[in-house]
Amino acid sequence: MLLQNKNAIVYGAGGSIGRGVALEFAREGARVFLAGRTPDTLEKVAAEIAAAGGTADVAVLDAYDEQAVDRHVQVVAEQGGSLDVSLNLATRGDAQGTPLLDMTAEHFVRPVTNGLTTNFITARAAARVMVKQGSGVVLALNSGSAVGSPMMGGTGPADASIDTFIRNLAAEVGPHGVRVLGIWTSGVEDALTPAKLAAVNPNLQLDEVGLRGLQETLAGMRTLRRSPRVAQVAATAAFLVSDRAAAITGGFVDVSSGIS
Repeated sequence: MLLQNKNAIVYGAGGSIGRGVALEFAREGARVFLAGRTPDTLEKVAAEIAAAGGTADVAVLDAYDEQAVDRHVQVVAEQGGSLDVSLNLATRGDAQGTPLLDMTAEHFVRPVTNGLTTNFITARAAARVMVKQGSGVVLALNSGSAVGSPMMGGTGPADASIDTFIRNLAAEVGPHGVRVLGIWTSGVEDALTPAKLAAVNPNLQLDEVGLRGLQETLAGMRTLRRSPRVAQVAATAAFLVSDRAAAITGGFVDVSSGIS
């Protein structure tokens, strides 16, 4: 198994991608520490992992709370004996579908501030432990929209800031044996729901028929003419944080089926 004897924290583990990644990490042998704000969803993921023979721990915490994150990281390192993987999938509050000329400053900068803040807090906490132990992987995920993302508000600038942070952190901690890298993905087919889309873009009030139409449109925009799925993102994440990817750091892997 790729992640045998590894300890991994997944922030936002109750979401569609978070659940998929947590399940994949556990299948590959990791002890997974599920972190997030909603206990019910976290417990459901933990139960799925346990039913499949894996090991999962649940921590209800806010990935924007520095002290809570720092405390939890120390608990993980003490209980597991090491901290090997940290992945932040916390939501950023992106607001899309409004022209920049009509957007408020608050809505524009919110994903930039939120995304960079939570990624900094969780990555810093993990990297401090990893530097001391001489190993570990910090993994980030965003939509890869830093270049040319009209009608997506602050999503592009938010992705760009996280991209730059990941590369800079990789350069600083790499000499200590710690890898820092990321995944670009967007429009993950089985992670899209009408409610999630409407929360980001109020103009997208879709029923199931409308959702299927949007999915078909997104698939047609991609080089492979199909959208990525949660299992594919999760499998890529498991590989990237494994020792088989030990030469990969400081960059992003595109898992968008060719749309980024």
